[in-house]
Amino acid sequence: MQKRKLGKGGLEVSAIGFGAMGMSQSYGPAGPRDEMIAVLRTAVERGVTFFDTAEVYGNGHNEELVGEALAPFKGRVVIATKFGFKDPAAGAAAGLDSRPEHIRQVVDTSLKRLRVDAIDLLYQHRVDPAVPIEDVAGAVKDLIAAGKVKHFGLSEASAKTIRRANAVQPVTALQSEYSLWWREPEKEILPTCQELGVGFVPYSPLGRGFLTGKIDDSTTFETTDFRATLPRFTPENRKANQTVIDMLGRIAQRKKATRAQIALAWLLAQKPWIVPIPGTRKIERLEENIGAASIELTPTDLREIENAASRIVVKGERYPESNQRMIDR
Repeated sequence: MQKRKLGKGGLEVSAIGFGAMGMSQSYGPAGPRDEMIAVLRTAVERGVTFFDTAEVYGNGHNEELVGEALAPFKGRVVIATKFGFKDPAAGAAAGLDSRPEHIRQVVDTSLKRLRVDAIDLLYQHRVDPAVPIEDVAGAVKDLIAAGKVKHFGLSEASAKTIRRANAVQPVTALQSEYSLWWREPEKEILPTCQELGVGFVPYSPLGRGFLTGKIDDSTTFETTDFRATLPRFTPENRKANQTVIDMLGRIAQRKKATRAQIALAWLLAQKPWIVPIPGTRKIERLEENIGAASIELTPTDLREIENAASRIVVKGERYPESNQRMIDR
């Protein structure tokens, strides 16, 4: 697995990381613990060194899972986690809390769950409008000085917020949604990251599974699958958005790859400091995702994708209105 560097501090990680959220929540009940640990450990064996979790995922379950799975690999892996919600048991519904005293409490709890002496990369999960970002960055700066945190990150932050935070404590990485069916970061966020030397970590790089081509308008979601609540995943929008899948299929067939691999390879080709974090519960999907790192998209391939994508209008908002309000503008 090739390596990439995030931020001016040179945090080195595998070119493709692993998003662990789905093992604990959002896509039905948590996966069987032994199976999830096996997938995480297989990822390390295949060269993945970058793992993403958060205190709110499964109300601590995900951090504990990642901590147990990766305990044998201390010093070989980079673990990122996040703070920022008032009550992890209630999730986003409880609202935000990035007060410095709360950040310190969350970090101490996360250190125990992750079984580490220091958190490699600590993100603010969502920008809290009630707490100046300078205070948040200052709190993390103090935690770095105390040896409890190594690097500072933000998630779904605006360009203005990134600049303000970076002036207090250098931002190593920004994590936000980015894929062939959500390209909003290209307008202001990616140029800001380039200017400041901030790495970019796309979450949902496969469009919550849609870009794999295995979901269509006839797919049904369980009530515990959060995609059932997303405007972009209504049957009519899924049908309208099949044009994205058709385009990926044409490129994939020519490159002898899968749609998922082309979607990930496209992200990797955008900037050398972009590190996507696809998630899965299955070893075969893990192998598929890792395979994307060895696919080279030529300038001709990228032009073809760009020309086709520019003619596609993706239907549906990516979040319900309640979640949209938590995105920093």
